[in-house]
Amino acid sequence: MTEGVPTPDDPDGWLTIDELARASGVTVRNIRAYQARGLLPPPQVRARTGYYGPGHAARLELIKDLQDEGVKLDTVKKLLDTTGGSTEQVVQFIRTVRALFAPEDRQMVQLAELAERYETTDAGLAKRGVKMGLLRELGEDTYEEISPRLMNAAAELTGLGIPIGRSLDVVEQLRKHADGVAKLYVDLFLGEIWQPFDAEGRPDDQWPRVYETIERMRRISGEVMIAVLELAVAERVDVTFGRDIVRNVRTTSAPPPDA
Repeated sequence: MTEGVPTPDDPDGWLTIDELARASGVTVRNIRAYQARGLLPPPQVRARTGYYGPGHAARLELIKDLQDEGVKLDTVKKLLDTTGGSTEQVVQFIRTVRALFAPEDRQMVQLAELAERYETTDAGLAKRGVKMGLLRELGEDTYEEISPRLMNAAAELTGLGIPIGRSLDVVEQLRKHADGVAKLYVDLFLGEIWQPFDAEGRPDDQWPRVYETIERMRRISGEVMIAVLELAVAERVDVTFGRDIVRNVRTTSAPPPDA
């Protein structure tokens, strides 16, 4: 038979969809869904039967590994389209990046503790935290804090007399801006680092350089964000307070009304 293509007489190493489901632990329904979303190549059809080979099994294993790492299916597809789906290297790549950019240890918290910490009886606080991706509901009034640093920052703002709802408004707006900044850095990495590396066939001896570049970009991106924020806040303070000062001067220096 043609190499890698099954025939009715010699389907060795190839599986029907039911056999693939049993071997991989992925349901037939999900296998079909992955195909529909372009995550899994279509099977080779012989005598009206679809056969799935080792490449399909490896791709399913990769999808499972990436989902275990918390990667959403839309992101999995983009990653597979970008990298070509090399299982071991792609999973290692994702784990390295997530370790660099998501080092926080998540914490468990009770609903009553949240109410006490943020000085509120608003039952919708936890639901909003879940919707914003700050909390994950575990059941029985228990939640997992996705980013304890952000949650602690919100608590400190509450201690300054700022209502938690207002603090969450600010975090929500900052998250939107941060998504745009993150896209800039990801596009920069893909265009200037990954694509040339990929065009060279992703040589094994260059992977350490790729990982080093990611780590350095993480550090640089943090430094740049702090510097840009400080500059922007300073300029905003100058403009805002300058306007108020001018307004006050005009008010106090205005001639008294006629008697």
